[in-house]
Amino acid sequence: MKEKYQKYLPVLIGKYFQLLFFFLPKKAVNKAYILFCTPRKGKILPEQEEFLEDAEDAIVHVGDTQIQTYRWASLGETVLMVHGWESNAHRWKALIQKLHKKGFNVIAFDAPAHGNSSGKILNVPLYTTCLQKMVELYRPNHIMGHSVGGMTTIFHQYSYPNQEIQKLVVLAPPSELSRIMQGYQEILKLSPKFMNALDQFFKDEHGFYFKEFSVSDFAKKLTHKGLLIHDKNDDIAPYNEAEDIGKNWNDVQFISTVDYGHSLFFDEVDDMIINFLKD
Repeated sequence: MKEKYQKYLPVLIGKYFQLLFFFLPKKAVNKAYILFCTPRKGKILPEQEEFLEDAEDAIVHVGDTQIQTYRWASLGETVLMVHGWESNAHRWKALIQKLHKKGFNVIAFDAPAHGNSSGKILNVPLYTTCLQKMVELYRPNHIMGHSVGGMTTIFHQYSYPNQEIQKLVVLAPPSELSRIMQGYQEILKLSPKFMNALDQFFKDEHGFYFKEFSVSDFAKKLTHKGLLIHDKNDDIAPYNEAEDIGKNWNDVQFISTVDYGHSLFFDEVDDMIINFLKD
């Protein structure tokens, strides 16, 4: 019964949005936008607390949102880490430990509505604003992002160029918002008219239509030395989108893996990253 409910719930939500759209189109579109930006999970689990409690922690305010930051202090170069959707800073545990042993000063933070940070929604423009705040506070030498955090890392450098960032590491990034929104439309069974209104809402809110929000296009502006790693069988972020990013990024080393999955939790990947940062 529960499985059947979960299967049909998105369709029921979509029908509700469509009905509301008939009477109150702006309210319906706003609700659809909020739902799209609302994570279902990503908070700190009990078994994750011990590792994060060992870090130096601080709360950073970005507007009304309280962002939880963590620091594993050292005198070496500073690496700032940006996790993905429905995740938190703990996802970097193994890599943080290795980087810290190599003398890197490591900074991580929980995105809005994730981990120990406050807030209810997350999207790449909001995440980018938070990332810029971290850059201003911690002055990192390098930034590393996974998945949506990878999208954010590239969009951040597109939005805030000419900063003293030396290297970027981007893991398993999606690229095309238009493709993501097409999937959202299919899940909720939303009409083309509804999606056109949602597209205009995004343009008014963030300055981009869905088709214009393309990380591969943003990568054309990158001047940083980069490492891009993506698995050929990634079932969350399509491999071809990473290929497009790699083609447009002028100074990037693009490494393909096979059957490492979307998370890329492998020692070989960690070694690639550490060698790239030390080089």
